[in-house]
Amino acid sequence: MSGAAAAGLLPHHDGSALHAPDGVERGGPVRLRLRIPAGWGEASRVWLRSLHDGEPRYDACDPLGGADGWTWWEAATTATNPVLRYRFLIEAGGRTWQLNAQGLFGRDVSDYADFRLGTYPAGPEWLRTGTMYQIFPDRFARSAQADTHPAPDWGVPADWHTTPVEGASAVTPYQFYGGDLPGIIERLDHIQALGADIIYLTPFFPARSNHRYDAATFATVDPLLGGDQALVDLVEAAHARGLKVMGDLTANHSGDAHEWFRNALSGPDAPEAGYYYFSPDHGSYEAWYGVLSLPKLNWSSETLRDAFVRDEDSPVARWLRPPFNLDGWRIDVGNMTGRLGATDLNQDVARLIADRVRGINPDAALLAESTNDAAPDFSGEHWHGAMTYSNFTRPLWAWLAGDAGHVNFFGTPLPGPGRIDAAEFLATHQDLAAAFGWDVRRQNMNALNSHDTARAATAMVDGGQQLGAVLMFTLPGVPVLFAGDEFGFTGDNGEFSRTPMPWDRPDRVRNDLRGLYAALSGLHRDQPALTAGGIRWLHADGDVLAFMRETAGATVLVAVTRAAADALLDRALLTADQWEGLAGAPALVVGDLAFEGVGRAAPELGREAGARLRSAGPAAAVWVLPGVTVPDA
Repeated sequence: MSGAAAAGLLPHHDGSALHAPDGVERGGPVRLRLRIPAGWGEASRVWLRSLHDGEPRYDACDPLGGADGWTWWEAATTATNPVLRYRFLIEAGGRTWQLNAQGLFGRDVSDYADFRLGTYPAGPEWLRTGTMYQIFPDRFARSAQADTHPAPDWGVPADWHTTPVEGASAVTPYQFYGGDLPGIIERLDHIQALGADIIYLTPFFPARSNHRYDAATFATVDPLLGGDQALVDLVEAAHARGLKVMGDLTANHSGDAHEWFRNALSGPDAPEAGYYYFSPDHGSYEAWYGVLSLPKLNWSSETLRDAFVRDEDSPVARWLRPPFNLDGWRIDVGNMTGRLGATDLNQDVARLIADRVRGINPDAALLAESTNDAAPDFSGEHWHGAMTYSNFTRPLWAWLAGDAGHVNFFGTPLPGPGRIDAAEFLATHQDLAAAFGWDVRRQNMNALNSHDTARAATAMVDGGQQLGAVLMFTLPGVPVLFAGDEFGFTGDNGEFSRTPMPWDRPDRVRNDLRGLYAALSGLHRDQPALTAGGIRWLHADGDVLAFMRETAGATVLVAVTRAAADALLDRALLTADQWEGLAGAPALVVGDLAFEGVGRAAPELGREAGARLRSAGPAAAVWVLPGVTVPDA
């Protein structure tokens, strides 16, 4: 075997409490565990290879004993650096194997995919255990107050129920439906009924577009949304229900109507001129992707750092304090912030913002967008987690790809996601998740879609959105609903997916999935294995994915098939008690899926026969089973 073996009966380690300590101090001791299944082979020796100041060190692992068909090994090391990077070397069957976060290899591999254990404080518990609901304010709900606001001079008025969204036209950024913050307050019952407990608002600052990523000021809430008091009222109403509210801040750019930029245009001597990148003659400037309405901020400027972060009334600080009391920020295009050509201040800016946020509220969450391979920017030091599409959303779309003629596939020139099999999904997922530390993985946003993407219901096979939702809630990370997912909304690009909600109009509901999302969020909330448990992949082949989220107290087994399937699972993958549990009713099921040959009454078919997972079509099921036994150290 020359490549990675990702699923099946294999040696296993992850960053969960079964294998690693929960919380490590830099310079402190660390004990790490590995387990090897008896059916895979007997190891003669095992080493922990860890990096210390860039140099590898090898520590022999001691056998801890056996439990439930596994032999456990443990080694001690020191967290020399802020992030401990390590892998295991296993001597077995006359060969040496290497296990890292990407899988098991029979050859030497890059350090990039080594396991990572951070010494930074974890994100707030409410983020790690919560379900997020994303709202694009212009399209969520209109209160009666919204009728008193005339359409802005930049806006093209649109009727909530009758004007179709234009997904790609000159008026796309300017269609104005008039949703507001009081409208959100009126719909908090709906959000809570779905089981969501974190509201993530896209920008609420005044701007000259419906998306408001082109802020004209960071000092006030857009009067079209109800103004400052409306945000105070929304956060207070949410907090009274136990909900958190996060805002969306553009640290990479402002709008060209922003007061800073308007002042900067007056000449190179203007105090704000250094906030942006101007040409030597001050006649042109850098902008996000060349979009002139989005001038790029120059983080080399100390005065910008004061105005944006350090000052008492800075946008980073002001909205986290009373009377507004936001619970955190999502930073737009965090991957591009502070970067231009040879200049790379990205991590400096992240550190600056994080220190400010945590100095105001240590329990605040700080997430950042990074649409591609995000792991290099996310050590856990500053951003708690990433809003990224690379390790979950993109491979999931490809595995569940439907036959839509054209779907915007995350800005690529492709007409849509190319279909892949389950093994390719898992390889892609592990490749792009491997370099995240376990804490960061738990705090990353898992989204089927967002305001910037096509809708999953358009990109996927019939029923694919439901299967994707099961995976979104059961894989490590924070599940994220984009308003309208619960009604099966469609759309072939991000703008077209921003459809006004179908309040009081059942004819506009594409597919009522409220019950499924409520059940999934309840399961996610009630099962610690889904928020803190490790992950062990059982099967990834063709049309079938199966994995377990494991703790000592309980295990959650998840199986998903995108088509009719018949898969054989090795009996050694689960304990006898767990196989017996699979004979019972699942905690959640979508479609027709079950295991055959399980339970105490099932014949002992032996390792070659195993147990069969069968489905009649697209389906998913989740079982809660007994936990993992760890031998005493």
